[in-house]
Amino acid sequence: MSKELAKTRNIGISAHIDSGKTTMTERILFYAGRIHKIEEVRGGGDGAKMDHMELEKERGITITSAATTVHWNDHKINIIDTPGHVDFTVEVERSLRVLDGAILILDSVAGVQAQSITVDRQMKRYRVPRLAFINKMDKMGADAYKVCQAIRDKLKLNARMAQIPVGAGDEYSGTIDLVKMELIKNEGGNGETVKREPIPAQYQDKAQEYREILIEELASIELPKDEAFAEDFLEGNEISEERIYAAMQHGVRTLQFVPVYNGSAFHNKGVQAVLDDVVRFLPSPLDAEKSKATDVDSGEKIELDPDPKQSMVGMAFKITEDQYGQLTYTRMYRGTLKKGDTVVNARTGKRLRVGRMVRMHADDREPVDSVEAGDIVALVGIECASGDTFCAESHVVSCESMHIP
Repeated sequence: MSKELAKTRNIGISAHIDSGKTTMTERILFYAGRIHKIEEVRGGGDGAKMDHMELEKERGITITSAATTVHWNDHKINIIDTPGHVDFTVEVERSLRVLDGAILILDSVAGVQAQSITVDRQMKRYRVPRLAFINKMDKMGADAYKVCQAIRDKLKLNARMAQIPVGAGDEYSGTIDLVKMELIKNEGGNGETVKREPIPAQYQDKAQEYREILIEELASIELPKDEAFAEDFLEGNEISEERIYAAMQHGVRTLQFVPVYNGSAFHNKGVQAVLDDVVRFLPSPLDAEKSKATDVDSGEKIELDPDPKQSMVGMAFKITEDQYGQLTYTRMYRGTLKKGDTVVNARTGKRLRVGRMVRMHADDREPVDSVEAGDIVALVGIECASGDTFCAESHVVSCESMHIP
């Protein structure tokens, strides 16, 4: 299995409209060095990098799930931009189907809203592990504690704060990391410098209290690799940082735990710490639950092992048109696809030649010669429909079709 695959993350960022999802994506692109200036996400104007359709530029909302690739801490992160508008729920379903993890963004004042509940239901259906980010902490009335409780009550998720905010509204200045027990501050013109400092004295007790709550939650989940965790917690023994991280990772990947972060994407606070934990906690395609498919000849269900050496299987999850023609965003589940290969569309039985493949960065294209299991790529000028499965002629399978609401 390729080492590269272990360092790949396919994630989505989903949220209720106006919770700041596009701004968050934009900041991630900026901190990961993919764009060199920060655009503002407001209707009219240049618009953010992910909102590349004209309609979106006008309205300041995200309609098409574009896929963009960034690098962070020696890992490759493919970000699928999911729309926040209820009208585009089909789009959200399609992009969730191909994700291995997600960041759920919530507004610090509004908390869990209607679309957050819809998206959460979809994430549960596709068993997508996630982290939660409470955004806009500098808004008047911001209350991270209330929002975290709402995630528990309304979404029925085992969510606990991995960080507590320092101040709120105009007073918001940073966040406290409850695992490392450090204050995290963003400095520099665009928050590009992350400083870690000792926790201010007036926050020591609160940080200790919420760290206990976090560890208690972790002690309540099944940890096959660390059965002594709960016992050590109950006996008041010190639990190391490594063990806490391992428990959080296991809890996230098995859908038993959701860590909650806070910040203000618009004011460049708290974004990098979330990226650190995307890499730390969310699964690679190797660790994610295996996707299922049906053997077209025998009708039997099979699991798709993300092995680049097996016969190729990929699924088209998104189709867009631009001035160069049709782009088919495809998630590779098995095998390797090379430029010039011939594949079969399992639904139509037609053979298709893959002429060009590109990796997208919003609407900038980077040509690719081959792509392996676990990755995401856009195929140029292929005739198909969203949800179609492409596979090697030697073994025709069909991925489970998506649940279209």
